[in-house]
This record gives sequence, C-alpha cells and structure tokens, in this order.
Amino acid sequence: MHVHFLDPFRPGVSLVHRMDPRIKLVLTLAFIVLTALVPPGIWPVYIILLAIIVSVEILSELGIDYVMKRSLLALPFMLAAFPIIFTAPGPEFASFSIASWTISVSMTGLERFISIALKSWISVQAAIVLAASTPFPDLLLAMRAIRLPRLIVAILGLMWRYLFVLADEVLRMNRARAARSGHPDRPQGRTGGSVVWRARVTGGMAGSLFLRAFERSDRIYNAMISRGYDGEVRALPLSGLVTTDWLVLILGLIFLAAILVLSLLL
Repeated sequence: MHVHFLDPFRPGVSLVHRMDPRIKLVLTLAFIVLTALVPPGIWPVYIILLAIIVSVEILSELGIDYVMKRSLLALPFMLAAFPIIFTAPGPEFASFSIASWTISVSMTGLERFISIALKSWISVQAAIVLAASTPFPDLLLAMRAIRLPRLIVAILGLMWRYLFVLADEVLRMNRARAARSGHPDRPQGRTGGSVVWRARVTGGMAGSLFLRAFERSDRIYNAMISRGYDGEVRALPLSGLVTTDWLVLILGLIFLAAILVLSLLL
C-alpha cells in the first residue's frame, strides 16, 4: 500500500531545504502571526507580504505553480468570510434586489473580505512552503525544541501517523469493493443501483471505515505503549544553532517586526 501522496514533503537541496527546521518553524509562525495582525485595507503591506512569500517559494525551488495549486486550501476560509460583505456597517458600495429583498454591499465589508482572503491565502502559502521543505519528524523535533507542550506535539504526531492508517484502510476497502464488483458489458454501461442505493452503500462504507480505522489505531497504540511510548518523541538531539542560524533568525524577526510597525503606521 502506497500512501505517499499524503506527504507534502518534497526533497530538495535548496537554501530553504537546508535551513534548520527550528528557524523555519519560528519564522513561519511569526510570518503568519504578522499577516493576521495587519489591519484591513493596508494594501501596500499585503503586497510586501505576498512578495516575501513568492520570493521564498522561488528560493525553495518548489515551484510557484506547486504552491499556488495547493494554496486553494484557503478557499473555505474565504467563503466563510463572504457574508461580512453584506453585514459590516459602512458606506454603501453597491446594492441589488432579489424578489422583495434589497441587499447592500458595504465598502467596509468588501475591504474586510478582501483583506481576510489575502491573509488566508498568504498564510496558507507560508504553511505549504514549510511543510513541503521540512520532513514532518523534523517539524515535531523543532516544536519540542522551541518548548511547545509535549501533549500538543504528541497529538500532532499521532494525528499525522494515523492519517496514513486511515488512508491505508481506504485503499483496502476500495480494493475489496473492486474485487467484488461486476463490470458492464458496454464501455459506457454502469453497474449498481439507483442514486439512493449508491448513497446507502457509500454511507455503510464510511461507517465501516471509521470502525476499522478506530480498531486498527487502538491496536497500534497498544503496541506503542508495550514498547515504552510515553508521549515523547524519541530521536537524536538536534545540533546547536550556529552563528549564521542565529543571524538569520534575528534579522528575519526584526524585518517582520518592521513590517508590522509599518502596517500600524499606515
């Protein structure tokens, strides 16, 4: 069973790949926090943030198209903020009528929606670059190195590992279904019953998948406990940060702080 498609890490020899995972994690978190703190409507700062993340994508040699395709993950966050266009108070930008209702779009709501969309899109790109340029075990070690609570790191590690367990169970069930399914005589033919029947079968498979994945994860966890697992990630300690690493970290944080101050002044 190959479920490698779930792993976003892409090996490489770029400058971003070679950077210490602790530095990448701290700078990425600082960048995301900075993006969230930028006030709405400060478009020059958004352009600066977008230019920064695109530059990092180029340095990482991941390919801008690779990151952009996966950054569509931010779309649900954008849609969740869409109603703010109509609910935020402020000067009217446009209005239209639907039957007996009149819906108004406020300038303030439109500005906030575009700001939220840009923030989500830029932040997701930063997270994608981090995940694609850093192996997940190294990220777990980096989290512990910066003193994140052990419980949070353990939850993230188990969630990641059991995601592959779940994918493996899906592949097993699809293989079993394919082995028990017939094939139509005509190329354009269709097997199975109505849409309701298919929905019932899909629901049964989803329930079976949950039970099988739960039972298998319980067996895996018991096996981990019997081998001495206590919630801590066991690995060789990371090497100490060299002068260059500290320089990159300090200059990066100063640069991000300067951008935040600029956004507040504007």
